[in-house]
Amino acid sequence: MAYQVLARKWRPQRFADLIGQEPIVTALQNALTERRIAQAYLFSGIRGVGKTTAARLFAKALNCERGPAAEPCNECAACAEIARGSDLDVIEVDAATYSKVEQVRELTESLKYGPARDRYKVAVLDEIHRLSRQAFDALLKIVEEPPDHLVFIFATTEADAVPATVLSRCQEFGFRRVPAERVARHLREICAAEGIAAGDPALRLIARAGEGSVRDAVALLDQLATFGSGTVADEDAARLLGGLDAGLLHGLLGAILESRRDEVSRAARRLEDEGWDPRQAFVHLLAYCRDALHLAMGRAPEEIDLPADDAAALAATARGAGYENLLRLLNQLLASEQTVRRSEAPFLALEIAWLRAAELPKLTRIEELLAGGGATAAAPPAGPAPTPARAAGHEPRAARSGRAGAAARGGRIAAADGRSGAEASPDLAGAGTAPRPPDDDDAPGAPEPAAAGDRVPADLCAAFDEEVARRKPPLAAHLRAAHKEAAGDRILIYLPPGDEILRRRLANGDNRRVLDEAARTVGGARFGWEPREGAPPLDGPAPPEPDERPAPAGPAAAVAGDPAVQRVLELFQGRVEEVEEVGGGDDDRP
Repeated sequence: MAYQVLARKWRPQRFADLIGQEPIVTALQNALTERRIAQAYLFSGIRGVGKTTAARLFAKALNCERGPAAEPCNECAACAEIARGSDLDVIEVDAATYSKVEQVRELTESLKYGPARDRYKVAVLDEIHRLSRQAFDALLKIVEEPPDHLVFIFATTEADAVPATVLSRCQEFGFRRVPAERVARHLREICAAEGIAAGDPALRLIARAGEGSVRDAVALLDQLATFGSGTVADEDAARLLGGLDAGLLHGLLGAILESRRDEVSRAARRLEDEGWDPRQAFVHLLAYCRDALHLAMGRAPEEIDLPADDAAALAATARGAGYENLLRLLNQLLASEQTVRRSEAPFLALEIAWLRAAELPKLTRIEELLAGGGATAAAPPAGPAPTPARAAGHEPRAARSGRAGAAARGGRIAAADGRSGAEASPDLAGAGTAPRPPDDDDAPGAPEPAAAGDRVPADLCAAFDEEVARRKPPLAAHLRAAHKEAAGDRILIYLPPGDEILRRRLANGDNRRVLDEAARTVGGARFGWEPREGAPPLDGPAPPEPDERPAPAGPAAAVAGDPAVQRVLELFQGRVEEVEEVGGGDDDRP
């Protein structure tokens, strides 16, 4: 007997064998059991998910000698002939080659006559979307008012191309892609019955390569079993299914994560020399990075569709890179996917996309820049030269006020180990602030220093801001605009003149509770905070600022005095023009 391919040999002969389409099977079986047979059905979905198979099963169940029944018996003459495709009353038409209006008219004329033997005459039109507009018009009348003995079953991979006039007369069933895990179990059953030796990683690779199509996956299994003489090795599956070598992918991912540009470029040239499709290579790296992302999220290496050794190596790389970095990398690669796919020079686009991804580890987060960390802590950012006012040491009044406050805090707050604030806080020592002035604790009106035994942070005000930000970020964003000083067991918050918004927020009961908790967290159970009207006295009159606009007043001055805002202004050479309150939330209610 001639060899029969596995896709035909294992074609379902019962509804129970149709995998991955349980809701549709239930609906069709209920229709058969309750004798609620519609005049036309439309089965839509991708190739190889069971549309034509379901149509044949439905035709068998309708015409079975023991039916209509929920399952065909597969023993009577009607079931056997429908399975072979030789039943005169079940007509299967390929609409792709039967699309002319004259052919459809001949078909509709023949369908008006009753069945020769069976209970129903069933017309199965595959790829119905390929019919011409005139052919649809010729078919419409009989679909709308068919004879009692006639049932139409349409199958299509493009339901959107079917006219709405036809769709409205059909019961439509959408066949979904079959999950890879379910396909892998089906392949395992076939291997056990056919005596094919295949490991779980290879079967998962085949199932995923089928992209939801059961027929494609079974055909791939047949091909690989033939290649391996009845054995499907994991390495053969990875190589023959068009996937890149796992070692190449692993080395390429490592080179991108460590910014080794030469290795990234060599990998791209190697793929070009070996004749790989650059678009497929890009997709394979995306899939490999996705597996790494899942491993970084805590997924077990055994669940990844890779050989055990390769999965373990990828897991180690993923843990070293971290979830956040891998997520950024995937986002960067996805942004370049369309460029690689549509480029007329795809290998060049591929290499550029990978080299751009290799620059990600060198980037510094904007939060670090604003905080004075990252690359800008050691060297000033590249950009336009400073203005004459800044070059001469004449900074805006609000900026000097913030810097003077930071220096005062560094001189007046003692750390737990006895060091001064500037010595204990690297942010104050290396963020480009002015040198700390000599201690003047005996000066009249100076705040009372915190005792060393209180064991409070060296930069108490900064710690206070962080605690408020952790509890209520909107409040902290506005609070940073106000100058703060530590005096004894209190944080003094100076309200900028004219800033009614901050005054109302500090009077809000919920906000006061947040501030109380933040103060106790950074300073202890007896620590608190206190609002003060006006701005703290400066060390001396501010020199005039030549060639600059007048300093903003009111809320604008408060915002401009915020260190984070100052950092943004320095980076982008800007200034605060206007401050507008954005309503919404509890923070705006006194």
